Amino acid sequence: MLDAADKAILDLLQKNARMQWREIGEQVHLTGQAVANRIRRMEEAGVITGYAVQIDEKKLGKSITAFVTVFMKSNNHEGFRKFIQSHSKVYFVHRVSGDGCYLIHVCLADMEELQAVLDELLQYANYRVQISVSKMK
Repeated sequence: MLDAADKAILDLLQKNARMQWREIGEQVHLTGQAVANRIRRMEEAGVITGYAVQIDEKKLGKSITAFVTVFMKSNNHEGFRKFIQSHSKVYFVHRVSGDGCYLIHVCLADMEELQAVLDELLQYANYRVQISVSKMK
């Protein structure tokens, strides 16, 4: 079970995964070594599964962010899963309930790239696309 200090550590790491243990300790009133031990314990328990870098895609020339709701054409999802796992332009995929089967997040340079992804997707599923106007959080 996680206590209040563990949750505070997780909150700080989510905001800045590169934060030093000593800095975290100062904010949660623990030593840097105690923070390190708690982080290690949460990693071993599978609470912390990895660390990531957040990238401003627009600065890499990817000005189109789209969310694609996928409607599978059949019950055979294996081909779709392999396609999605190997596709470099797909950032996140969630299997969802309700409207559609999957929700895909893509970042692309232009509408032509989006069209190419959608054309590839058609061999597995139908889709509905929503283009992001701005990122709020």
